[in-house]
Amino acid sequence: MNPSELTNVIRVLREIADKYDPPLTEKENRRSPFRVLAGVLLSSRTKDSTTGSAVARLFEKASSTQAIATMDERRIEELIFPVGFYRTKARHLKATARMLVDEFNSKVPQTIQELLSMPGIGRKSANLVLSAAFGIPAICVDTHVHRIANRWGYVETNDPFHTEMALRKKLPKRYWIEINRLLVIYGQNVCTPQSPWCSRCRIEKYCDKVGVTRIR
Repeated sequence: MNPSELTNVIRVLREIADKYDPPLTEKENRRSPFRVLAGVLLSSRTKDSTTGSAVARLFEKASSTQAIATMDERRIEELIFPVGFYRTKARHLKATARMLVDEFNSKVPQTIQELLSMPGIGRKSANLVLSAAFGIPAICVDTHVHRIANRWGYVETNDPFHTEMALRKKLPKRYWIEINRLLVIYGQNVCTPQSPWCSRCRIEKYCDKVGVTRIR
């Protein structure tokens, strides 16, 4: 995929993404960085609608790092239920708030290394916080980004970490922040994991269909 083709692909993906509701992080990115961080931490293996409701309930009762750092863990569990793994996430959220208070002057840090030091925050989540909360160019590679970038033949990698590293070298920085949103929406609705909808795909001609054995 040459630069001109990539420009066309991004244009089409933007047009398609505009037809769907934006992800939770995009809705929250005008709020506080801590609220974005909390939303990202709670979102793993949970639908955006469930996560959004949980974040709203939590921040209605405790909107600051200090308040959550001192809140009873059981109370946090009650407020964020029914997000997936809510007990573990309540523990991580409280510990993260405590760390922010004690080590970062109650402010969410703006480096991936510092974010990775926090409980429950992996590389995907750290990149998402950087981009959604601060507008810092970062590539959030989840299962959709990893799958589609390799399916296109744009990169050739075996895991999300190496996909991120490959995209950092190849993908123009102006696309870093939005690529996750674009490919998540496309991956959920067209370029699905099994039997992708190639008959509906407006960018099929740019795709090598690496690893695809069955299409619709």
